[in-house]
Amino acid sequence: MPKEYRTIQEVAGPLMLVKGVENVTYDELAEIELANGEKRRCKVLEINEGNALVQLFESSTGINLSNSRVRFLGRTMELGVSEDMLGRVFDGLGRPIDDGPEILPEQRRDINGLPMNPAARSYPQEFIQTGVSAIDGLNTLVRGQKLPIFSASGLPHAQLAAQIARQAKVRGTNDPFVVVFAALGITFEESNFFIESFKETGAIDRTVMFVNLANDPAIERIATPRMALTAAEYLAFEKNYHVLVILTDITNYADALREVSAARKEVPGRRGYPGYMYTDLASLYERAGRQNGKTGSITMIPILTMPEDDKTHPIPDLTGYITEGQIILSRELYRKNIAPPIDVLPSLSRLKDKGIGEGKTRADHASTMNQLFAAYARGKDAKELMVVLGEAALTDIDKLYAKFADAFENEYVSQGYTTNRDIEDTLTLGWKLLSILPRSELKRINDKFLDAYYGKV
Repeated sequence: MPKEYRTIQEVAGPLMLVKGVENVTYDELAEIELANGEKRRCKVLEINEGNALVQLFESSTGINLSNSRVRFLGRTMELGVSEDMLGRVFDGLGRPIDDGPEILPEQRRDINGLPMNPAARSYPQEFIQTGVSAIDGLNTLVRGQKLPIFSASGLPHAQLAAQIARQAKVRGTNDPFVVVFAALGITFEESNFFIESFKETGAIDRTVMFVNLANDPAIERIATPRMALTAAEYLAFEKNYHVLVILTDITNYADALREVSAARKEVPGRRGYPGYMYTDLASLYERAGRQNGKTGSITMIPILTMPEDDKTHPIPDLTGYITEGQIILSRELYRKNIAPPIDVLPSLSRLKDKGIGEGKTRADHASTMNQLFAAYARGKDAKELMVVLGEAALTDIDKLYAKFADAFENEYVSQGYTTNRDIEDTLTLGWKLLSILPRSELKRINDKFLDAYYGKV
C-alpha cells in the first residue's frame, strides 16, 4: 500500500509542495484525496531533499492543506494499449469518452516511450500517396517521415489533415494507414469536425483519437501527444501497422509548456517559452520513423498555427529544425479560393527525392517536378511585374508564364478536400500545364520524357 502524506505545505495554481517524502522519483504519479473522499491525479515535477513539487492534472479548487492526503503510486504515467483502441475516442489522459467500454490492455506502456536507437532506424524511402497533388507531385511524403503543416489562424488546416488521414496509402500495397489522431487544446467544434469527418467516410474504424479540448488542463495537454505516440508505437512496432500520426495544434502544446514553466518560475527563453522547448519537441517528433526488421512504421504530420503568420516564431522555427521539411499554407491563396491553399515554393519535403522515380512513382517525376517549380516561380515574378508596370511591359513568353502560374494554382494546387488524385493523374496534369509553354523552355526535362509526354495529354 503506498504511503500517505498529510504534509502539503502550499498550493499555488496547479502546483503543490509536499514535505518530508521518501523514495519518491521524478515523473512519478500521485493521487490527492480531499476531505470529502474525492480523488485527483497529479505527477511529480521536482524532488529536492525530501520535498516534492507536484503538478495537478485537475484544478486545485477545494484542496484543504490540513485535511488532504497525498499518495505516491510508485509508477510513471502509463497507457494500457490494445488493438481494441482502433475506432475509439479517448480524452487527453487515455480514458474512453465515446460511451464505449474500458479497454482491456494487452500491455501497459510508459507514455514517455524509449528513444529509438539511431542504428536501428531504417531510412524512409517508400512513397506515400496522399491524393493531394501539391504534396504528391511537388513535396512528396515518404513513409517514416515527419512533415509538419505550417498553417495560420483561420486557414483550413483541419480539412487538409482530415483529407490526408482519409486518403493516405503506401503505393504497391493495399494496406491503408491506421491513423492516430491527437487534438491538443482545440475547440469542441474542431474536435467534432474530425470525429464526424472520420465517421462519414468509415475512416473512424482505423483511427485512434485522443482529444484534449481548450478548456482541459494545460498539464493534460502535455501528456496527450505522448499518449497518442505510445499507442502509435504499439500499433506500428508490435502489430506491424503503417501508422499516420496527426498532432494538432502544436502551438497549443507549446503554450501549455510555457504555462507550466512559468508556474515553476523557470527562467524564460525566447518569447517566454522555456529554454528546453527544442528538446521537448524533439522528444515527440523523434518517435516517428521505421525500424530495421519491423514492417510497421510511424509517419508524422504535426500541425501548427504560426502566431501572427510568422515562420520565424520559435514554435515553427524549432519544429523546422527537427522535422524533414514543412508544408506551408498561404493566406493569399486562401483569399483566392484555392483549396487547399498550399504555397508550394516555400514548402519543402527534404526526403522527396527518396520516394519518387522509377519503380516508386514514375521515371519522369523528378524532372517534371523541378520544371513545375521553376515555371511557377517565373510565372509569379511575371505577374508581380505586370502589377507594377502593366501587361504591355511583358514579353510574349512572360505572358505565357503568367498564364501558366494562374492555371497551375487553379488546376494543380486547387482540387478541393474530397478529390483523391492518384500519382498518375497528378503527373498527367503537370504535363498538361507544361504544354502551355513552348518545348524550348522546358530545359530541366530530358528529351526522352518530352518525346513521350509533351503535348500528348
